[in-house]
Amino acid sequence: MAERVPAIDFVDLRTQQARVKSVLNARIAEVLARGDFVLGREVGELERALEKYTGAKHCVTVANGTDALILGLLALGVGPGDEVITTPFSFAATVEAILWCGATPVFADIEPQTYNLNPTLVEQNISKRTKAILAVSLYGRCADFEALNEIAAKHGIAVIEDAAQSFGATTARGHSCALTKLACTSFYPSKPLGCYGDGGACFSDDDDIAEVLRQLRDHGQTGRYEHTRLGKNSRLDTIQAAVLLTKLEIFDDELEARRRVAEQYHNALAGAVGVADGGEVFRSAHAQFPIETNERDRLARFLTERGVPTSVHYPRVLYQQAAFAGAVGTGCVHAEAAAARILCLPMHPYLSDQEIEHIADSICEFAHAQMRQVSG
Repeated sequence: MAERVPAIDFVDLRTQQARVKSVLNARIAEVLARGDFVLGREVGELERALEKYTGAKHCVTVANGTDALILGLLALGVGPGDEVITTPFSFAATVEAILWCGATPVFADIEPQTYNLNPTLVEQNISKRTKAILAVSLYGRCADFEALNEIAAKHGIAVIEDAAQSFGATTARGHSCALTKLACTSFYPSKPLGCYGDGGACFSDDDDIAEVLRQLRDHGQTGRYEHTRLGKNSRLDTIQAAVLLTKLEIFDDELEARRRVAEQYHNALAGAVGVADGGEVFRSAHAQFPIETNERDRLARFLTERGVPTSVHYPRVLYQQAAFAGAVGTGCVHAEAAAARILCLPMHPYLSDQEIEHIADSICEFAHAQMRQVSG
């Protein structure tokens, strides 16, 4: 086994902050000197930078990723009486947003290889009430939006990407956040591109949708004290925009580092545990690195004893949560199987080769001990 290393960070923001500290402090100082703390100059700069990065025509920043989903659904006209097809294997915000709009979530099962929505099952769940498909690009890998867009066009409905974990990912068709009629992302601190608090954004090529989003995030205003629709207070703080502009400068380098970490994990863990295959045409942002094991709790304890933190994203499917009993669709066997087996390993750009080796060796040691028990 590799030499023991100090406790490992699940996400390392300290090293990243040290890397950008001088530029970050200067940007924040500018905001403090001007005093335009809400929707200030850096917010507009960030929106233009994110449009350029993703290839989407419009970026509208908002206060957080959940608001991005809610306002995005509202901008598409989703409301009471409508159904939105989505995945049961995601963070609660995905289905919360649908319910807050008064619509009904309809769950379709996932593909076991990718953990993302199965397009065939999505189409089987389309009804006359279906307004949209809300597909999560889970763990950093984009869903199959080529197939989902084709299905949606056939039925005259919209596709929304929940890109909370996939900003920076790419497919053969382009960047996450520019693959669908509407996309929503989160800048929560632990995301691949994260701020130092809450933040989010919506993306669209549709001028009308973008204009509605700008109104919705600012109390439904079209002008000062001119309220033309029911909106909410969901504006991005200028300091958070300054943080994101700073981090965006090193983002591509960090993505490459994440992919290096993922490749090392793949190579070292082959045969020891189940590891998802990202495929060649999908370049993941590697927000998480999930493995599958039938001994999740025991493995997690074993790793904790060796200074390796883990997390479970997610231990129950959404229709098993009491708050979402009004949703439609159960018995998603692949989602339930993933929820019972998934364990996420440390994943960030600053994992050292020594740390990766220690994590992988610890998992292989556990797996080999299990094999010996079975054979003995």
